[in-house]
Amino acid sequence: MATNAATPRLTGPNNITMTLRIERSVRQGMMVFTLSGRMKAEEVAELKALFDADYRTIVLDLRDVRLADRDAVKFLRSCERDGMKLENCPAYVREWMDREED
Repeated sequence: MATNAATPRLTGPNNITMTLRIERSVRQGMMVFTLSGRMKAEEVAELKALFDADYRTIVLDLRDVRLADRDAVKFLRSCERDGMKLENCPAYVREWMDREED
């Protein structure tokens, strides 16, 4: 069973509300968080609160992430380094993660 959470954000250009949608499901014993929308520093704390201590049992599906700020990229890099699996990572995020230093 999937659960959804959406964090409303400030209205951007053309009065479009920016959000990060978090959909949680279980696949083959792994907790999968499917993210879509805009990922910013404010959402990092919310995501951390959803995760169990063992990152090796978590998958982040980033297929529909459209924008990510530097704090979000640093967070994703540390998650992967700690054993979390990142699926469908957008190319620009992957390149940024590879360039980012701790």
